[in-house]
Amino acid sequence: MKKLLNTLYVTNPCYFLGASGDNITLKENGKLIQRYPLHNLEEIVVFSHSGISAELLEKCTEFSIALSILNPYGRLNGRFIPPSEGNVLLRKKQIETVLDHSASLAISRNIIAAKIINTRNFLIRFRKQYKMRIDSDAFGNVIDHLKESKDKVLQSTSKEGLRGIEGDAQSAYFGIFNQMILNNKETFAFEGRNRRPPLDPVNAMLSYAYTLLALDFAGALEAVGLDSYIGFLHTDRPGRISLALDLEEELRTMAVDRFVLRLINLKQLDHKDFIFQDSGAVIFTEDGRRKFLSEWQKQKYTELQHPFLQEKISWGLVPHIQALLLARFLRGDLDQYPPFFWK
Repeated sequence: MKKLLNTLYVTNPCYFLGASGDNITLKENGKLIQRYPLHNLEEIVVFSHSGISAELLEKCTEFSIALSILNPYGRLNGRFIPPSEGNVLLRKKQIETVLDHSASLAISRNIIAAKIINTRNFLIRFRKQYKMRIDSDAFGNVIDHLKESKDKVLQSTSKEGLRGIEGDAQSAYFGIFNQMILNNKETFAFEGRNRRPPLDPVNAMLSYAYTLLALDFAGALEAVGLDSYIGFLHTDRPGRISLALDLEEELRTMAVDRFVLRLINLKQLDHKDFIFQDSGAVIFTEDGRRKFLSEWQKQKYTELQHPFLQEKISWGLVPHIQALLLARFLRGDLDQYPPFFWK
């Protein structure tokens, strides 16, 4: 469990949520674990649970507290919204900001600048750690290129230009991605990004994890009352969670690419974990998917220092904190949206 910015996150699936007086109570096997004053909260987010009492829902109505229930993978199962909840006003502000070119572009610039900075920092770390096993000069060229790309992002005056800069930076990054695969290249050779369908095990893992991360963001956005389908940078399409894809950009390198490389380099997956179809598509076996998801969930419990909050949280809460910060910005509580910068 974690209390952040007046939002209580309950991550232990064994807790039963109840109420005692004007407090929320968390119990496990009938034993009181913790209690929090309800008047200090504006939202409760639950990742699976063993039960929620009707009394707590009544208290949430009394104190105007929203309660969101997500499954263990971060997807929103449902949301209890008290009558006084102002989600309509928040979503209206979201739409107004999307339609305001200057405001929407400013958010998009922050997101893409964070993505490029995070990617560059990752490459700097990797080059320092494995300098004897990679082409250090090639890494240096890409690192310099990403610095130039970040500067261009901050000067960009259109979303089309921003997408072009981001695409060029990503192409340069993936151009050296194969060098970061240090083991079992017979199975995990990477010749470039491909999807729909992925044509090799590396792309199969990347695409699958990007989808999981986007769903995490979609659940987080919906939990704070935002519409995950209305984005600032990604264009609107039926069924596309555009805003989730926007915020995902900040975390792609650290949460997905680094994770996939770790699975490969620690030999946690192998050739037998994939099915190579006659069409050329590559997908997980059932056992491979189970192993992948197991490690994905473990990663969510590792801790990091959030750069804006300056507080230790688990990786699994990062999408929820970023969604909450975006909502705070749209409400006018913050001067600008603070993207996630990994150090």
